[in-house]
Amino acid sequence: MSNLSTIVQEKLVFLNKFFRSPRQVGSITPSSKYLARAMVNSIPWERTQTAAELGAGTGAITEHIKTSAAGRAQILLFETEASLREQLARRYPEFSCHADACRIQSAMAQLGIAHLDAILSGLPFFNLPQTTRAELMQHIARSLKPGGHFVAFQYSLQMKPQLAELFDIEAIHFVPLNVPPAFVYVCRKRGGAQ
Repeated sequence: MSNLSTIVQEKLVFLNKFFRSPRQVGSITPSSKYLARAMVNSIPWERTQTAAELGAGTGAITEHIKTSAAGRAQILLFETEASLREQLARRYPEFSCHADACRIQSAMAQLGIAHLDAILSGLPFFNLPQTTRAELMQHIARSLKPGGHFVAFQYSLQMKPQLAELFDIEAIHFVPLNVPPAFVYVCRKRGGAQ
């Protein structure tokens, strides 16, 4: 299958998932390469041994993670939608795929991982009920090592206060070349070396 037909197929799959469950998917199209680069380039891959991607979707960011990690890091992917998760498992057999980001610590324990160096997230946090959002944030914070990076994109700045409760926000990058335009929060868990 050509690269163009793969891109078109991914966009159609994503659009279909959005119309079936807009609050869970959060966008009508996969992340652009500009957004993926802004996310992935925020991680110091040369010092990263373990990382997770939450809400991996069709793999738009995962592909950039694969290139940047270059086989040096153990990667966990989380995607609730079963058909997308199966597609990710086929496309990235070197990564472990899991269904529920709220079970991130359980997945880590199964793989013998004590803490993650980095977590990247495409989850539409603001679409989630506050209780689910707070639970996810706690799991993310507990999963990261002190000084570990949490990089998340959102379509507004509404998550800034909640993120600031748990992390030091080092930067917020605006990515206009995405549909819709997005903000990339680059956060660090408190307590580690800078």
